Amino acid sequence: MKKTLIVLMILVSSNLFAQSSPQNLIDTFFATYEKDAGKAVKDLYATNKWTDRIKDDIDKIIGTVNGFTESYMGKYYGQELITTKKFAESFVLYSYLVKYDRQPLRFIFKFYKPNDEWVLYSYALDDNLDDEIQEAAKLYYLNLDKE
Repeated sequence: MKKTLIVLMILVSSNLFAQSSPQNLIDTFFATYEKDAGKAVKDLYATNKWTDRIKDDIDKIIGTVNGFTESYMGKYYGQELITTKKFAESFVLYSYLVKYDRQPLRFIFKFYKPNDEWVLYSYALDDNLDDEIQEAAKLYYLNLDKE
């Protein structure tokens, strides 16, 4: 019994440690997302106790991701990191391309570390990637002063 309790405590503490970085939270999110998108969003928001105040908004997001069915979006093929931005030691942003047959989506995760643990600060999704890549290709963004 004592050995079982010790093993259980080690497993629980290693799981808590595994969740101590934004990347681990994102990895867990996408592992769950593949099986149950709504649960992935719910679990992600559960990292921050203050999100209880925006439960209606979270429910709308859950409804949106649950609508990404195979008949609507096609097959889900995974995700690719677009960029990471570190605003400070305690505030980071991760942007991911989420791949479906029909079209790509972008998921933006912002994490905040107020003390010892990282929590979700905000999560957003959009499908404006085509507009942004077209805008980025305009001449005034290109470095034409090459020597």
